[in-house]
Amino acid sequence: MTDGGNLLFMVKGKFAQEDEEIAKKWEICSLNTEGAVTGTCLVTGEKAEISRIHTTIKGVAGAQSSGAALVSFNAPAFESYGKEQSYNAPVGNYAMFAYTTALNYLLSNKDYVKMLGDTTVVFWAEDASVECQNLFLAASEPAKDNQELVGGVFQNLQKGWAVDVEAVEKNVNLEQKFYILGLSPNAARLAVRFFYADQFGEILRHLKEHYDRMEIVRPAKDELKYLGVWRMLQETANKKSRDKKPQEDVAGRTFEAILSGGRYPESLYSAVMRRIRAEQDDSDAHIYKITRGRAAIMKAYLIRNTNIFNGKEETMVSLDETCNDIPYVSGREFAVLEEIQERANPGINSTIKDRYFNSACATPSIIFPTLLRLKNSHTRKMWKKEADEYEAVLRDLQGRLPAQGYPKRLNSQEQGQFIIGYYHQTQKRYEKKEDQ
Repeated sequence: MTDGGNLLFMVKGKFAQEDEEIAKKWEICSLNTEGAVTGTCLVTGEKAEISRIHTTIKGVAGAQSSGAALVSFNAPAFESYGKEQSYNAPVGNYAMFAYTTALNYLLSNKDYVKMLGDTTVVFWAEDASVECQNLFLAASEPAKDNQELVGGVFQNLQKGWAVDVEAVEKNVNLEQKFYILGLSPNAARLAVRFFYADQFGEILRHLKEHYDRMEIVRPAKDELKYLGVWRMLQETANKKSRDKKPQEDVAGRTFEAILSGGRYPESLYSAVMRRIRAEQDDSDAHIYKITRGRAAIMKAYLIRNTNIFNGKEETMVSLDETCNDIPYVSGREFAVLEEIQERANPGINSTIKDRYFNSACATPSIIFPTLLRLKNSHTRKMWKKEADEYEAVLRDLQGRLPAQGYPKRLNSQEQGQFIIGYYHQTQKRYEKKEDQ
């Protein structure tokens, strides 16, 4: 009857543990530390009996179903000063019971949990405010049907107004302490990917700043103004792989950077660049695409981590015809040359981007002379008026380049500018088609 459960006794309609005399006896018994190891608890800072073994944590994706330990030592290599098991990280019995019970409860309630790659993210407000919890979930991963809600929250936040949540009677307390914990499985243990705590208003502000940096012109069919963190990280994943998950180290570090307003990890930028190069070299030309998400990630990274835009961050949402940065202009020119080829050869299966994009992005001086020679053969197939219009656009772009011509090599940041220039020019071209 009691297997896997607890047996409770009642006397005259009252639970035994509620009786004052029994409670006092139990407290005296629990404080009897005879034979126990005592020390200063790392959590409470008080002298207490140190827990020898910590209760396992259940509900972390990828960990053992029976539970995994957050604090555990099982080999001499991990021990210090001869302290074995959990005595090596002294936590009192009360603190151990408190954190394991609370964390297991949060992990069992899916309203407090979201997945980010292999990382299980748990979040909660200090006063258990459901409004903060729901708003954080909506703001960090806006769905198609709550884009306006999130936008309204960010607008109020920018103006310093109270933040209202739809269908919630009371305003959200922006000064409320909010916590976000990222856990990843590691055999029979758990690894803490990140632990971030701040006022809820500051977390929302950092999310808004991130979305502002990510803002970029998007195709007409793309209705998502705010690209959530999970959708953003999907841009680093191989769409042909079985699990289609972002790299383990990228997801947690990126999310932590967004929440804290810190610099994006270099691994995020590198992962996007690798996907662009890899898909460019793929034999299936139709899967290659510099997506809105990838261009937005590069733009956000360059704005936050570098000063490469020289104060023009606000103008880089869409095509900036006043920008004379060589990598950006070169990317625009490549997009124009690709458009010329497609206009001259309607229905063509593969274009210059399928063969030359990676090389043009890295070593413009080597590739662009070849592309310009190919352009001459393409313009001969076009009506003279149309060809003259394209020639005028190319002359304007080439006039922005230095006297020595195209650079021999572009570094990683400059390649990002090249890709953004290409993306902006391409979206401008699609915009014209839609207008027609």
